[in-house]
Amino acid sequence: MNSPFSTDISRHPLADFGWDDDWAAAFAPYAAQGFVPGRVVRVDRGQCDIVTPEGPVRADTEFVTPHDPLRVICTGDWAVVDADGGDPRYVRTYLPRRTSFVRSTSSKRSEGQILAANVDHAVIAVSLAAELDLGRIERFLALAWESGAQPVVVLTKADLVPDAATTAHLVSDVETAAPGVQVLAVSAERGHGIDVLDALLDGTSVLLGQSGAGKSTLANALLGADVMDVHAVRDVDGKGRHTTTTRNLLVLPTGGVLIDTPGLRGVGLFDAEAGVGQVFSEIEALAQGCRFHDCAHDAEPGCAVLAALDDGTLPPRRLDSYRKLLRENQRLAARTDARLRDEMRRVWKMRGAQGRAAMEAKRGRLG
Repeated sequence: MNSPFSTDISRHPLADFGWDDDWAAAFAPYAAQGFVPGRVVRVDRGQCDIVTPEGPVRADTEFVTPHDPLRVICTGDWAVVDADGGDPRYVRTYLPRRTSFVRSTSSKRSEGQILAANVDHAVIAVSLAAELDLGRIERFLALAWESGAQPVVVLTKADLVPDAATTAHLVSDVETAAPGVQVLAVSAERGHGIDVLDALLDGTSVLLGQSGAGKSTLANALLGADVMDVHAVRDVDGKGRHTTTTRNLLVLPTGGVLIDTPGLRGVGLFDAEAGVGQVFSEIEALAQGCRFHDCAHDAEPGCAVLAALDDGTLPPRRLDSYRKLLRENQRLAARTDARLRDEMRRVWKMRGAQGRAAMEAKRGRLG
């Protein structure tokens, strides 16, 4: 019989949960001290459920609940757990994360909240039962790119769209807002497109979206069983109840694992400048041709972005969304960075002075 800590990774008891040579190497110093590795499948009220080589265990999180909300243990983490025999058993620490999906909280302190750790794919579920909100999709994508995961946009409830031509049009609209991202229309109820999505997902995937987006139904379709509770969407406003209240990690029958998350009402950016740049890669590419390296794409001469706007190459909605997300990200960063606040004030004053000078020059020409 194989040891739970067999060096053959393919036969390791945690292989189905994502254990590999790199995780084994990172855990080696803790193994020498007698600790046990495990993947966190659920965190709830100071306790977490962890799958270990010995089987599932319940452990206390007292040692991994620091004041910094980004450092608390999270679903998807690889935990360092006390050996069997402790009562209670504790998570002593967790291995350094490869990726982490983070959003800002609604708190006025502008703190970040980690939703999932060590994720390879971020599956963004968007319901076709409601009007598409491309701005919200771009917001999700910015956070997904920033996390280090590969995003996938899944348009759910495609069976509610009247015809294939309309579905293709909706997919095309989303593709314009998601450069470099696979966009799929699926119907979990009828099983359409699930095999294509399943083939895309390996490693660890996190399922994200608003309440009512059909995440739980989609999760059940991928899992091949009714594991997640499903409730109908309210007719009055098209919204769903939070059928998922915690983040749960589940093994997919075709390989890999899925982290299901509660519906997200707010999707605030958190330190996501690079992610925003990735979402709006065509604008970032255009900006390379601007006359001034610090061009704000507002009224500067020789602005390649505004030229693309004028000739119809760049849709106005994309530029408006790009500006909005950049401003939001900068405001959030400025709340915790005094030097950045001062720099933003300096830029605002300079642009205000330039605007006033331009108006005075225009009045002079007209006079």
